[in-house]
Amino acid sequence: MADKLIRKSNRVTIYIKDIALITGRGISSARRLYWAIMKSFDKKPGQFITFQEFSIYTGIDEEVIQDYLRN
Repeated sequence: MADKLIRKSNRVTIYIKDIALITGRGISSARRLYWAIMKSFDKKPGQFITFQEFSIYTGIDEEVIQDYLRN
């Protein structure tokens, strides 16, 4: 039963590879966008970017992002 609880979680963070897939940019451009978002939200290295923060920064609806990454 504990295994089901661990596997059921939905992630809330976005990664550089996700940004590249969503935007159609290359990894280098996605990395620059990732760091621009980090700076915009005053994040420190090691902190994560959430779907909500990515959505706010890019103007892409959060549901669209999550749906895209689920498929």
